[in-house]
Amino acid sequence: MSTAKVQKLWLWGITAGMLLIVAGTMMPIFNLEGDYFTGIIYKYVYSAGALLLIVSRLFSGYKGKNDRLRRLYRIESWSAIFLCVAAFFMFYGDAARDWLAFTLAGGAIQIYTSIMIPYVAKKSGTTD
Repeated sequence: MSTAKVQKLWLWGITAGMLLIVAGTMMPIFNLEGDYFTGIIYKYVYSAGALLLIVSRLFSGYKGKNDRLRRLYRIESWSAIFLCVAAFFMFYGDAARDWLAFTLAGGAIQIYTSIMIPYVAKKSGTTD
């Protein structure tokens, strides 16, 4: 497989992981946990999304020479780590809202990097 195809595959993994995280977050918020099965499944959906996201982020890093972009991609990987910590707190947290706090922290980092990466890439003239 060529490098471009592998990078595209990891981008699909990132997208699928984010969608699973959104689905796992929305299930308890919209009270879609009526019976026992759906009351437990959101934890596993969220955790699968967080695991897929962190694996995809770790293998789809920035390979260019721009130090600022490299740092932004590393910060973006930290958002996946925060989401994995949130998945941990879904199962083992004493407070019911710890996972939501880590999800919001990971989301805030994701929003910041999704704005700054294209801005820095455009400013520096980097296309990769």
